[in-house]
Amino acid sequence: MSNRRNRTPGEIRPLEIIPDYLKYPEGSVLIRTGGTVVVCTASVENKVKDWLRNKGRGWITAEYAMLPRANRNRGLREGQFGRWPSSRSQEIQRLIGRCLRAAVWHKRFGERTITIDCDVLQADGGTRTASVTGGFVALVLALNKLREQDNLTGPPLKSMLAAVSVGMVKREILLDLDYGEDSSADVDLNIGADDRGSIVEVQATAEGEKFTAPQLAEMTELGLKGIAELISGQREVLENAGVPLDQLIQRVDEVAQ
Repeated sequence: MSNRRNRTPGEIRPLEIIPDYLKYPEGSVLIRTGGTVVVCTASVENKVKDWLRNKGRGWITAEYAMLPRANRNRGLREGQFGRWPSSRSQEIQRLIGRCLRAAVWHKRFGERTITIDCDVLQADGGTRTASVTGGFVALVLALNKLREQDNLTGPPLKSMLAAVSVGMVKREILLDLDYGEDSSADVDLNIGADDRGSIVEVQATAEGEKFTAPQLAEMTELGLKGIAELISGQREVLENAGVPLDQLIQRVDEVAQ
């Protein structure tokens, strides 16, 4: 068994989500997953891009950035010296947007744009997956405000959703890697999925060693286990905040019936 700072290979890091962390956004949270800390906000605008006008549907987009001292050594602030956004940030914010869009009914919140901003205060591995997990909670808080204002035409969510990292370090499969594990991993995998185990996205890369199909299946299974635990944490936070999830979620199979 790996030491992992007293964690077992299949154990997620301690999770903390603080809702309504900021005063002004329609939805906001501070999320901690171990040593990684991210502020996620959801901002609602009553407009959409030109290509979506008069189509009766909204859009969800995301932006992601790391503060200069999110890491051990100071990095350049994104936006300086033509560095906005970095290629890494572009890739991550697209991931966040894709994951969150998979969980909503776009037509039910009208021609509105909801922007999820994810700002990493401290990075210790898994910043993109923490951004998806925290960003989803911020999104739910914003959608609930639209519900309270009677600005929805039906439950806007298809499911709960979260993301987690999995990796293979020295031939051992580990869940929810911190930076030390991630930086030495032979295989790095990020997975996003809903509360029924349906996968939204998988990013898997052989950093040092190739991996087999059975190993991929094992990593995916472990990731889904971690996501189930994260979603349980999301639910607890939202329910304690008085968010009526039963009024916000309508699943695809329920609509088909």
